[in-house]
Amino acid sequence: LRGLYIMLSWAIAFFIIAIIAGVLGFTGIAVAFAGIAKILFFIFLVIFVIFLISHIVTGRRPPDI
Repeated sequence: LRGLYIMLSWAIAFFIIAIIAGVLGFTGIAVAFAGIAKILFFIFLVIFVIFLISHIVTGRRPPDI
């Protein structure tokens, strides 16, 4: 699960950088960073749902990553 938290923290970091770049007027860079943050967040979300379903079905904890 540590890997999921790292991925989520990277998504948040890219999102914050996108907001700062947008405020400073670097719109192209802001769009790129926002796209990266969106992709990382959705990957995190898919993996989280897979682990959640596996926990519900098997009743066991997911392995530590």
